[in-house]
Amino acid sequence: MRSDNKIIPSFLMANTSLIMIIAAVIWAAFSGDMASNNHRTPTNTTDSQGSTTPQQVHISMVGRDKMRISWMTRKPALSKVEYGMSSGVYDTSVIGTSTTYYYLLYKSGHIHEVVIGPLNPNTVYYYSCSADASREFFFKTTPPQLPINFVVIGDLGQTGWTDSTLQHISQANYDMLLLPGDLSYADYWQPKWDSFGRLVEPLASQRPWMVTHGNHEIEKIPILHGTPFTSYNARWHMPFEESGSPSNLYYSFDVASEVHVIMLGSYTDFSQGSSQYKWLEGDLNKIDRKKTPWVMVLFHAPWYNSNKAHSKEYESVNMRKAMEQLLYDARVDVIFVGHVHAYERFTRVYDGKANKCGPVHITIGDGGNREGLATKFTDPKPEISIFREASFGHGQLEVINSSHAQWTWHRNQDNLSVAGDSVWLTSLFSHPDCNPQ
Repeated sequence: MRSDNKIIPSFLMANTSLIMIIAAVIWAAFSGDMASNNHRTPTNTTDSQGSTTPQQVHISMVGRDKMRISWMTRKPALSKVEYGMSSGVYDTSVIGTSTTYYYLLYKSGHIHEVVIGPLNPNTVYYYSCSADASREFFFKTTPPQLPINFVVIGDLGQTGWTDSTLQHISQANYDMLLLPGDLSYADYWQPKWDSFGRLVEPLASQRPWMVTHGNHEIEKIPILHGTPFTSYNARWHMPFEESGSPSNLYYSFDVASEVHVIMLGSYTDFSQGSSQYKWLEGDLNKIDRKKTPWVMVLFHAPWYNSNKAHSKEYESVNMRKAMEQLLYDARVDVIFVGHVHAYERFTRVYDGKANKCGPVHITIGDGGNREGLATKFTDPKPEISIFREASFGHGQLEVINSSHAQWTWHRNQDNLSVAGDSVWLTSLFSHPDCNPQ
């Protein structure tokens, strides 16, 4: 092919996407997360720790009474957690494992994992990692029964707006954080995974963070790095084994005895007959709604969306076609998604229409990412869309009892946490016309 009397090499023509990805990596390396005037530099991201000092500490729940402690050291260190119920007094120690991974020219630090327990519910534990007494952490376990408080955030990134969101969350009374994809926005530039780990450590080391992946976690590069989700899987190990899932990209867990949470993957095979579909079908069939009246699902790409951003994308349209019937038949109560950088709450929906037995759909992709807000909504607003706004923020869900929960969305306006939307939800189990058999 010729352009301006010059020959364009066939390699370049065949690898346009590769060239664009490499350009994006170079851009990320030099630009950081300062993509617009709205974004300020976040705090707590500098690597000032010693070579064997634990950093990027975060925890996730494993079963009903265990916790996975994850952290990184720049040099080899002991994969050990010591813990107890009093500060500085550790009566139990557990040895775990460590690993590293390569991504292009990057080699990760040593990623440590230790599962501790059994633990008492609703209890504060103090702990140290790698036998390093210079950094003591603490966490609180989840309650054994309702009520329970969740924080829900999506598309977090690491900007000044992210910082603001995290500061607001730090003031909240909550037991667990749920994140439906797009964590670090590293986008191939691996040191951004490290800075993200340091950014969220103050919160992620104190309450369990249960996450699933988004499109920014894929990080697959044709020819150069063919394995997707390398960094995500290495750094954010979720309890997929305990739920019978074959993949870290989708899993489920029970919390507070009466809530079942399902994390699905928008960017791994979701077609009927796929491993994910079969696992989801089996997982839903195991739920006893008399014992577990609340069922929540999180994934990244929204099935319902009145924003012009990410409208009718493949993952949204086809995942809905494949899985919506399953979730409707199981009477899932609420679905949280991200991807669209705005907030939107829908009424109970099934097959594109309001349906009293369908799940409430909530888009919460406004955590603070560098790409900015998705400000353009369709006009007029669809009847099924109840509230929508392009503002950074986070959500809180308090499940009060087996029949009632309160959802509140808090926007980050002028660095203040403001309640922008609130609604009471009733579990479908308690609805006489929708009670699943």
